[in-house]
Formats: sequence, structure tokens, C-alpha cells
Amino acid sequence: MTESRPHTLFSFGTLLDERVQTALFGRLVPSSAASLAGHTTRPLPITDQSVIATSGIDVHLTLERKLGATVDGAVLHLTDEDLAAADAYEVDDYVRRRVLLSSGESAWAYLDAKPLRPAARVVIVGDSIAYGRCDPQGGWAARLAAGHIAENEAEHRVFNLAIPGSTLIDVCEQTPSLLAARRPDTLLVAAGINDSALPLAAPPARPDGLAHIADSLASLAHTARSHNARLVVMGPTWVDETRTRDYEGLRFTRDRAEALRESIRTWCAQNHVDHLDMWEPLRGKAELLVDGLHPTPEGHEALARHLDAVSR
Repeated sequence: MTESRPHTLFSFGTLLDERVQTALFGRLVPSSAASLAGHTTRPLPITDQSVIATSGIDVHLTLERKLGATVDGAVLHLTDEDLAAADAYEVDDYVRRRVLLSSGESAWAYLDAKPLRPAARVVIVGDSIAYGRCDPQGGWAARLAAGHIAENEAEHRVFNLAIPGSTLIDVCEQTPSLLAARRPDTLLVAAGINDSALPLAAPPARPDGLAHIADSLASLAHTARSHNARLVVMGPTWVDETRTRDYEGLRFTRDRAEALRESIRTWCAQNHVDHLDMWEPLRGKAELLVDGLHPTPEGHEALARHLDAVSR
């Protein structure tokens, strides 16, 4: 028989209620006081009648990012079975993600299921598509920044640090030193197409990116958490293989791009990290790509609309 593992879950709301704990876990669970810096709360209306019946209220709280704020609560010490019961209790507006407590310890917490909706300070890292190449208006990232800052000009910030040509391996090396001064609460990693490319040079100019996806994403997750930031991974975008040709010593194929997409999606699902799939907005729309890889201004607009719909 497999032994149940211990889990720590930061709670600031109804999971601290003795009636809720008894209903979910069959007992009161061990807990210890804790706090979460860089966050505040806002009300979240609940419509699930079973959740309302358990908690006794139809408005719960959800976390929102706010520099300098702190949310007080407690860490619940749970078994595998307890954690599964808590997951089942939380409505679809929440997802379970890792957070860094004020003590420096990591714990689970239930966050807004729309990963950019609670964000205030966003750092974007990635490649030429995230950089906005082929679009004088700055690409999807500039459109995201304009809308985000317009919501709250005093507190919202977006820093686009994407570098054309970067792979996830490059991003892992470049990102840690860039975050401290920008104090991000969200690290948005645009996992572009470069990781899927096959080098034409012999010996290979760079390692096979697909073999390094898990390690690269794990490293970025560690970097984000060390800065109390939420990791959000997006991409890749669709590729028109008939027009990509050989580009700067690299060859791009749709099969490799789809394999990259699946690798990222699988890792994020297994590790409770947000993945924003950017494949569909451009799929089959060759006219929205300049060269089979880089979106036109209209392509960037389509990506921006899709990103807003799935993340905000």
C-alpha cells in the first residue's frame, strides 16, 4: 500500500472554517499560522450549490496581486486524500498552484483560474514572436501591455524582455538576473518555436530543444517562485511548414512544433503550472504569417485577442 504524502496548503478563507473541514476531511486538520506577501483579496461570487451548502456562504475570497500587501491565513497540513477533497470542493474559478509564503516556505494555494486577471506586474520573456518582430506596433505583447496598464495605470506594469532567437534554454540563463529590479508577480514565458527547430549545422549548433523542455521549465518555475511570481507558460504558435524554409541555420517543421506543444502542455499539467495554448488562433491561417513563422500585425492582433480571452 502506498503511504500518503504530507502536503501544505495555504488557506485564507472557508477552508479554515471548522464546519467545512469536518465536512471535507472528516476531522479538523492540523494547521499553523502563515501569511502570503504581495497579495490582497477580492470577493468571488459562488453559484455551485454544493459548495454554498458546505461553506454556508455564497461569496468567497480569491487572491489578487498587490505590491506591499499581505494576506494572513494558515497552512493546513493535509494527506493525499485531504488534498483531493479540497480540490473537489473548490469551484472552477480556482486552480491549485505553488506560492512562496512570507516564511520562505513553499505551499499550495488556490489562485484565480485566469492567470493574468489577478496580475499587477508582468514580466514577459521569450523570442522574436514575443518581442513583436514583423509588427511595428510591438506585437501581441504590446497589445497586452496597453490593455493591462489601462486598467490601473498607477499599479500595473508590463516589462517585455523577449530577445529574438531565444530558446527556453537561453531564457533560463537570461531571466534570473532580470527580475529583481522589476519586482514581478507574474512571469509570462512565451515558449516560441525555436525550441522545436532542427539545426542544419553538423555537429549541431545547439542541443535538441525537446530533450530539455522539462528541465528548462522546472528551472523557470524555480526562478519565478524565488521572486514570489506566478509562472505562466504560453505557446507555441502554429507553423506554416510550406513557407518556413531554412532560417538562420535552422529548419522548422509542423511535426516538431506540435511535439513541442505537447511537451509543454504535458509538463504544465503534471506540475500544476498555467499553460496558455496559442496554437489555434493562427492554425490554418497562412495569411497571418509573414514567413511561415512570424505573425503579421493582424496575426499578432489575433494572438492578443486569444490571450485576453483565455487569461484575463
